[in-house]
Amino acid sequence: MPAVKRSAGSAAFVALLCLAVLGPQVAHAGGRGGEGNENTTPDPHGNATDDGTLSATAGAVVFERSKNGKGDSTGPVTSSSGTWSPPACYYAPKYTPAQLEKYKEGIWGVDSTGYQWDAEQRDTYVNGHPYKNFNKDKADKGYWWDSYVTEGREGDPSAGDCTGDIFWVDKGEAPPARFPQAITPEMLAQLAYAEIRVPSTKVDLAPEGTTKVNLPTWAWLDTTKFKPVSVTASVPLLGVFATTTAEPVALKIEPGTSDAQTYPASGVCEITGDRIGEAYAKGKAGETPPCGVKYLRSSGDGSYKLRATITWKIHWTGTGVAGARDLPDGTFGADQDVVVQEIQSVNR
Repeated sequence: MPAVKRSAGSAAFVALLCLAVLGPQVAHAGGRGGEGNENTTPDPHGNATDDGTLSATAGAVVFERSKNGKGDSTGPVTSSSGTWSPPACYYAPKYTPAQLEKYKEGIWGVDSTGYQWDAEQRDTYVNGHPYKNFNKDKADKGYWWDSYVTEGREGDPSAGDCTGDIFWVDKGEAPPARFPQAITPEMLAQLAYAEIRVPSTKVDLAPEGTTKVNLPTWAWLDTTKFKPVSVTASVPLLGVFATTTAEPVALKIEPGTSDAQTYPASGVCEITGDRIGEAYAKGKAGETPPCGVKYLRSSGDGSYKLRATITWKIHWTGTGVAGARDLPDGTFGADQDVVVQEIQSVNR
């Protein structure tokens, strides 16, 4: 995955940070693969509500999911762009000076790579090259930042992009430019993208389940299940947030065989107003369905796997951003069996 670029320069990011009202604790840290964070920060499970859907945390990032898709029949969208995915790692606040001291003193000489490494670390964080005594004299003026790996991406090679040493950032200042993965509203939007859940796409068919060769089969969806969904990701310590929203825009029908004709010919049924396709009604047998399929060959003793996929238009808004900005479209589909029989003729 290519490196994620910031959407604004350092001056703009400083302005965002100046909006923050920083509290006395580091929120919901999750840790990184190379270094633990025992006894340093709160448990990453965070502020989930009773039903487990309204909010949860991952590292320093808090996710608010009250407007997300819910239930066992939902699933994650997949980017329609094969070259894009949300960041596998990022840098964000993790330690106060006292927390970093406790963490470092706990591993030096115990879980280290030897005396030389310990000495170099002490020189960096204790002896003033460049930090002195863990910056405890600046305890209320900033935080130590460290890397986080996005949940579920622990084995991703891109998770190794965030391997820099723990570094200090004063309140209201931008992270050093050598850390391009430092969290921004745009990155929060991308992390929220990965949390989006949308409904399954089993379509209604007429005839249902079993149809005939050369008989147009109507397809449609109950649009009440397909409304916009959104997830908000934020870093409370920095006062920054981003809300990512997914809206359904089209249904694609794939018959499961080349011996079929789709309606329309592209197989893509646009969402018009509050409907996707059109429900079959008595008296329409001789009409061409606006969304559907006609099978040209029997499925024999088996069935065809018809796949219905919804395309979701995805955009985001967030701190310091005027208007909505696009992210790659997402898709989510499901298969269903369709039995196709030969039309029986009667010989007289």
